[in-house]
Formats: sequence, C-alpha cells, structure tokens
Amino acid sequence: MRGYFAIGVEDISKPHNAGNLMRSAHAFGASFFFAVAPDIDFRGLRQSDTSEAAFHMPFYEYPTVAALTLPRGCRLVGIEFLPDAEDLPSFRHPTQAAYVFGPEKGNLSPALLARCDEVVKIPTKFCVNVGVAGALVMYDRMIALGNFAERRVGTRAAMTRKPPARDR
Repeated sequence: MRGYFAIGVEDISKPHNAGNLMRSAHAFGASFFFAVAPDIDFRGLRQSDTSEAAFHMPFYEYPTVAALTLPRGCRLVGIEFLPDAEDLPSFRHPTQAAYVFGPEKGNLSPALLARCDEVVKIPTKFCVNVGVAGALVMYDRMIALGNFAERRVGTRAAMTRKPPARDR
C-alpha cells in the first residue's frame, strides 16, 4: 500500500480504549499515533495494548489543538458522527492521512473540527466504541488502497460442487 497514515485521539479518557486503538493502529501498520489533550497517561496501557505499540511506532502528545503538527502534505481526517459528514463507504482516502477520533462521551472539539480537511462518519445507527471505529476506518483504508484481488462470488463449496444430473 502506498502512502502512510496515522491514528490520533482528542481528549480520550479511558486507558483501555486508548490501548485497544493503539494496538489496532500498530496491527494495521500506522506510521505514528498521536493524542491531543488526553485525560490519561499513555505510559500505562500494557493491559490493553499487548503489542506494546508505543515501542514500535512514534507516539506524539500535544497539549492543545493549536500545538498539533502533522507532516507536510498530510490531510487531517476527523471521524465524527455528524449529519453532514461524508459516509465512510463513499470516502476516498488520502494517500497521506491522519485520522483523529473524539472522546468516548463527546465529539471532536470545534477547534479540531475546524482544522480537519475532511470529516467522515461511519454509517451506523449510533456511535460505536472508539477502538471499533478506529479498526473500521483502518480496515476500510486497507481495502480501498490495498492491492487486493477482486472478491469471488460464491463460496468455496458452491465453486466445487458438481451440477445436478439432468433428466434425459
């Protein structure tokens, strides 16, 4: 897959969710992870981040939205359950992207939304857990930008089954 991506959070308050998201980011090959004004200490995530992602990819922590810096050319994509946000299945992922997720019981701040180049929503009936949302976005990116063969139609059993004998 060409390009790179990062995963970030704003004002996250549950260590288990942060660790789960970091582990998924590591598993999907994120280039770095970042946090804006987190309400937790990222040094103690061993129970939920069993891959120890912080040892395998850079981690950046910013005290405020204004302090957030990204590499040149990197597009900031807010993932937020807003009526006017673009649906994830219709979204064309940038080659260089940083996806940012809001707090567990709230939304991305107005200041961070103003910094986003795009705002995307997962088309569900209601908000899902931040770790689940992150995995869905990363999986969608992998499918959209990866070089995968087209999906087969049918199952393996249907492909190997002999057709029924015809009456003569």
